[in-house]
Amino acid sequence: MPKISIEDLKKIKEEQTGKMVLRGGQYRAKVTVHMGTCGIAAGAREVMNVFRELIGDKEIQDVILTNSGCAGLCAKEPMITVEVINSAPVKYVQVDREKARKIFEEHVLGGKIVEDFALAIGSETMAV
Repeated sequence: MPKISIEDLKKIKEEQTGKMVLRGGQYRAKVTVHMGTCGIAAGAREVMNVFRELIGDKEIQDVILTNSGCAGLCAKEPMITVEVINSAPVKYVQVDREKARKIFEEHVLGGKIVEDFALAIGSETMAV
């Protein structure tokens, strides 16, 4: 088994410290990928990976990526919820790789809701 170097430990510490800062509330946006059984079957893991890649590639430190269980609308999976600070949460449905990229660029980074993909703003009872 290979030994972990000091450099490896420093890198792990930096990565984990960044995650803890975000969890501590010092973020401007949060993306939740709903990963119940139905979501995973519909492609939620792939959607999660797209967001992970986008955040990593752009070295973004103020966006948290998390997951949750089933959102209760199996026919609309994969679903995500985007929460931008000082704005109502937005639930997006039938998200694929391309939609995930557009939502990330326009809503998460740009603050503009992508209405074509949104199910609800605030709660599921409010239509877009």
